[in-house]
Amino acid sequence: MTTISATAPSPTPVPAGGRSGPLGLLRDIGIVLTRELRPLRYDPFSVIFGMVQPLVFLGLFGPLLVGSLGSQAGATLGAGGVWQWFVPAILVMTALFGTSATGANLLFEFQTGAHERMLVAPLSRSSLLVGRALKEMVPLAGQAVIIVAVMIPFGFRLYPVGALVGLALLAVFGVGLGALSYSLAIAVRKQDWMFWAVQQTLIFPLMLLSGILLPLETGPGWMRAAAHVNPLAYLVDAERALFAGEIGSTTVLWGWVAALVTAALGLTVGVRAMARSAA
Repeated sequence: MTTISATAPSPTPVPAGGRSGPLGLLRDIGIVLTRELRPLRYDPFSVIFGMVQPLVFLGLFGPLLVGSLGSQAGATLGAGGVWQWFVPAILVMTALFGTSATGANLLFEFQTGAHERMLVAPLSRSSLLVGRALKEMVPLAGQAVIIVAVMIPFGFRLYPVGALVGLALLAVFGVGLGALSYSLAIAVRKQDWMFWAVQQTLIFPLMLLSGILLPLETGPGWMRAAAHVNPLAYLVDAERALFAGEIGSTTVLWGWVAALVTAALGLTVGVRAMARSAA
């Protein structure tokens, strides 16, 4: 008697580097992002605590800014006034501090062995960087809604389309900066105190030379020249234009160029650093 044996088709293997193609990359990013966001469900106070710094700067530094400029405030800051100029900069500052410190989470994962387990998972290396950096942008979006709602009674005008494009621009820049932060964490994983030394040494000059807190137009010539090679300065100018409703301006275009270059550089350096850490 002839017997016919049916064999079930073997499942398609998933490559160690993750599924190929744009859809596979998006799937991997979603998995990493969900994993990174899960702790926030059990610790919502960390998001609330993150509101303290931007609100302190708005409540204390904003009035000082108006007082220091005096009658020149309108000419220096533009027709929108101090809040239209300062609120977008505070959102950039919040994203800057958040994404530049993401490498600290990786240092903790080195200690617990979680990073090694993620490297052997069927996920692309770039998704590990993008998903983790985007995690910092989710609470930023919630904080942005609260900050804008608080500042509207004080004269801040909201342009919804420009604000949404501005948050997308921050996300692209944050991905690149977060990837560079992870690269730094990998480089100093055996001396983790070096992470904060390098991060703090670099972050404040970048912030001050971007015009976040004070207009660079009133500064010396060498500071204005240094701002021209600071990608963060182009991002800050673009955010101010977008939150003022100027979506199609040249300033916004240069902001996208700075964000995309930062993202490309960060992902290139970050993927190579992760590959070396797995070797």
